[in-house]
Amino acid sequence: MSTTKVKAAQLWGKNKDDLKKQLVELKAELASLRTQKVAGGANSKLTKIHDLRKSIARVLTVINATQRSQLRLFYKNKKYLPLDLRAKKTRAMRRRLTKHEATLVSEKQKKRQMHFPQRKFAVKVRLPYYLTCVAQGGGWKRQDGLVQVFPMEE
Repeated sequence: MSTTKVKAAQLWGKNKDDLKKQLVELKAELASLRTQKVAGGANSKLTKIHDLRKSIARVLTVINATQRSQLRLFYKNKKYLPLDLRAKKTRAMRRRLTKHEATLVSEKQKKRQMHFPQRKFAVKVRLPYYLTCVAQGGGWKRQDGLVQVFPMEE
C-alpha cells in the first residue's frame, strides 16, 4: 500500500487494467484508514485520508477522460453523437437552425424572387444647404434646395 500522493502525469501512461487495479488498492487503503480512525488512531490519519480521496479522484478522472477520448474517436465520422459528447452551448443555440438550413430557399420563394425582384427606387430628400453642396460627380445633385439621389454611371 502506498501512502504518497498519486501524480496525474504518471497515470496518463498507464492502461485501463493498471488504473483499475490501482483504484482498488487505493479504495482498500482508504477503508483501512477509516477503520483505524474510528478505532481511535492518530490525528495524522486525517491528512492521509484526504490525500487518498484526492488520489482516487485523480485515477477516476484519468479513467473517464481516456474512455471519453476513445468514444470520441469511435463516433468521429458517425452521423449522430451521444448527448454527453456533444457541445453543451445553450439550449437556444442548440435549437437554432444550422447555416445550411438557414440558407435554404423553397421553390416557391425562388420563383417569386426571379419574377418579382427587389425594386430600386430613386430617393428625393430635403436637406440643409450645407449638406446639399456635396460634389456632384458621385451621386448627389442640387436642384432648388432639394437633393436627388441618382445612380452613379459606371
